Amino acid sequence: MTKIAELTSATGKTFLTIAYDAANNWIYNNWIGYVSPENVKLGSIAVLEAFQTHQTPYGLNDNQELVGRWDEAVDWIEQVWMPQAAAAGLRCYAHVTNQESFAAASAAEMESRTNGLFQMRIFGDMDSAKTWLKECQKSES
Repeated sequence: MTKIAELTSATGKTFLTIAYDAANNWIYNNWIGYVSPENVKLGSIAVLEAFQTHQTPYGLNDNQELVGRWDEAVDWIEQVWMPQAAAAGLRCYAHVTNQESFAAASAAEMESRTNGLFQMRIFGDMDSAKTWLKECQKSES
């Protein structure tokens, strides 16, 4: 995997790392700790830029280390990020959550708003998410 970006909060803590997995042709995002609505937006824009740069329709979004909810950013994600991600070619987005965390509810809210722009599925483990993404790739080839 090739690291594309590492974003830090105002306090200097890393809240997102973004990488391109060339072997699997997907963008991997790892969200960490608590994120403010502003950091969700900044991170999401960086993720969008990764999709545009690498021209891959597949994303693996890892929220297993994310602690809090990010509901305040879901409207922006729906209205701004989702249409731009779809325009950049995103078709399959696997979202891995820690089902015990508050972030899982935010992910479910995001999934309910995709409105057919792309497929999004929520998983409780990385292996299931990767398997689903590979199935998406096979069905499109």
